[in-house]
Amino acid sequence: MDFFDGADGTRLAYHRGGAGSPLICVPGGPMVASSYLGDLGGLSAHHDLVRLDLRGTGGSEKPRDPATYRCDRLADDVEALREHLGLDRIDLLAHSAGAAVAVLYATRHRDRIGRLVLVNPSPRVVGLEVADADRREVARLRHAEPWFPTAFTAFERVWAGEAVAADWAAITPFKSGRWDDAARAQAAEQDRLRNDEAAKMYYDGVDAAAARTAIGGLRARVLLIAGEYDVALPPKRAADYAGLFPHAEVAVQPAGGHSPWLDDPAWLATTVSAFLK
Repeated sequence: MDFFDGADGTRLAYHRGGAGSPLICVPGGPMVASSYLGDLGGLSAHHDLVRLDLRGTGGSEKPRDPATYRCDRLADDVEALREHLGLDRIDLLAHSAGAAVAVLYATRHRDRIGRLVLVNPSPRVVGLEVADADRREVARLRHAEPWFPTAFTAFERVWAGEAVAADWAAITPFKSGRWDDAARAQAAEQDRLRNDEAAKMYYDGVDAAAARTAIGGLRARVLLIAGEYDVALPPKRAADYAGLFPHAEVAVQPAGGHSPWLDDPAWLATTVSAFLK
């Protein structure tokens, strides 16, 4: 673990590992320590992964000003990390909610971004809505799974606005392409690593309309990875998200969920490394 000073002097941590050109990695959650990303399914064999612990998570200090937990403010920390590493331009990968930080960084620092990889990104930063019907269509693809009846019934209550507390845990299997021991362990680990206070503030102040306008002028090439089974961003809506960028492509992981390095690590490493070449 190494350290640098964030935009306001907050001491922030990052973790390096791998061979090849640097790839800065922003975790999701929102506000979950970056350790859950691991080596992104072996991507470290192709790139020097630089995993950032966002302020208040992992090895990074909590800031004096809680308003800096906002994703637009966190983009400033990515720029501070670039300067600390002495890089003229950076390739940037972000998972899930981390896409908000990555997209805002790319639009603010157009001359500093090389290529952008959005792994199962949340579309909230650009105001792209995912309808219940979209999620239901993807969820029904899992009808043969032994956990499906209980989980789908819970999802129906969520969609109807009648969810009870237990329903949120019951639908967790839909987040994974393979609901096995590894997926269960990661779900529990992310809950443990999350800074709930920071997560509540993460999207405050985001101007989705402004973000959509800004990415329309982004020159960088973008790879958007979606999972065939991902109810958070179904492939159809992933295509809509990619369509907001001038130079974007979509790669859909067969039978993939929200964490593609668990479902098919070799596919993820090969797909991302090929794009970054």
